[in-house]
Amino acid sequence: MGGYMLTENASLATRNTLRVNARATLLAEIRDATKLPELLDFPAIRNGRLLVLGEGSNVLFTDDFDGTVLVMETRGVQVESDGDSARIAVAAGECWDDFVRWTLGHGYAGLENLILIPGTIGAAPIQNIGAYGCEVAEFVESVEAWDTRERRVVTLDHATCAFAYRDSLFKHEPGRYIVTAVRFLLPRSRPLRTDYAGIDEELVRMGVDKPAPFHVAEAVVHLRTRKLPDPSVIGNAGSFFKNPIVDAALVDALKREHPGLATWPQPDGRCKLSAAWMIEAAGFKGIREGDAGISNRHALVLVNHGKATGPQLWALAQRVMLGVHDKFGVTLEPEPVVIGAR
Repeated sequence: MGGYMLTENASLATRNTLRVNARATLLAEIRDATKLPELLDFPAIRNGRLLVLGEGSNVLFTDDFDGTVLVMETRGVQVESDGDSARIAVAAGECWDDFVRWTLGHGYAGLENLILIPGTIGAAPIQNIGAYGCEVAEFVESVEAWDTRERRVVTLDHATCAFAYRDSLFKHEPGRYIVTAVRFLLPRSRPLRTDYAGIDEELVRMGVDKPAPFHVAEAVVHLRTRKLPDPSVIGNAGSFFKNPIVDAALVDALKREHPGLATWPQPDGRCKLSAAWMIEAAGFKGIREGDAGISNRHALVLVNHGKATGPQLWALAQRVMLGVHDKFGVTLEPEPVVIGAR
C-alpha cells in the first residue's frame, strides 16, 4: 500500500533491543506521515490498542501485544535557518545517533553528550533522553505530532511539551500523540559540558586540552563503549532504572549511613541519587537468573543473555527494585515502558 505496509501476527523479536520474542496482532510500518489518518482509520486499528515503537530500545514486552504496533519509518532532515544557530526539522523515523553525528559534521553544537544513545528522533522528546549531564529538551524548539483525539496535525512548543527528568507531556497523555517530526534549535557554539561522569578525565587521556564538540562526542563514545554493553552483542535497553530524585532530608540521612553514595543537587533543592551505586551496593551488579541478568559492566543495565522471556526479565527487575528499597528506603522506577497484556 502506498506509504505504509501491514503485517499480521508479526514477530517483534528484532524490534526490541532486549530481544524479547513477543508478537503483535498487526505491525504497521509507515514511510509517509501524511498517510497516518488513512492508516489509523482502518477498523482493525481504530478499534484496538495502538503502540508506537521506534527502535524498541526503551521498551520491555512482558506478553504479546494484542493490537497494532506502529513503526514510523519516515526520513528527512531540513535546515530551516542558519547563521549563529539553526532550526533543524527532523522526521520521526530518523536514527538519533545518526542525527547527532550529522549535527557534529555540519558544525552544530549541543548534542555531543547525547551521542550513541539508541532510538529514533520521534522517541527522543517522549523520554526526554539524557546522558552525561545533558537532556534533549534543552534543544527542542517544538514537536510536530498527529493528535489522535482531535484528529489533526499539531505543533507543540517547548513549554507545552512539559519536559522533566525522563518525562514529558507525551508520557502523561499516552497514546494521544504520534510524533511525526521534531524541530531542534542548535547553536554553532556554546559552553561545553565536560564536568560529568569522567568526560574531563577522558579528554585528558585523549590528549585534548582545547576540546571542541566533536572531541566531547568522542570522549562520550569511549565512556559509553567501556561502561555499557552493546545491544547488538547482548540484549539490553540501556539504563533500565531511573536515578531517583528525593528530598534533601532523606539524602542527608542516607549520606550519614552510606558516605559513598553519589548525589547530584537539583535546582528545586532536591537531590538526584545514583541508582547504579545503590544497585551495586545491594549486591545485584552482575547477578544472573537463567538468561535474565544485571550487567557486570553497569548496574543500571538489565540484560538478556539469550532466551530470557519478558516476564523473567521483569521479575528480576522487580527483585532489584525491592532489594534497593529494603536497603535504602528508596523506590526505583523503570526507565523503559513495560508493556503487558490488557
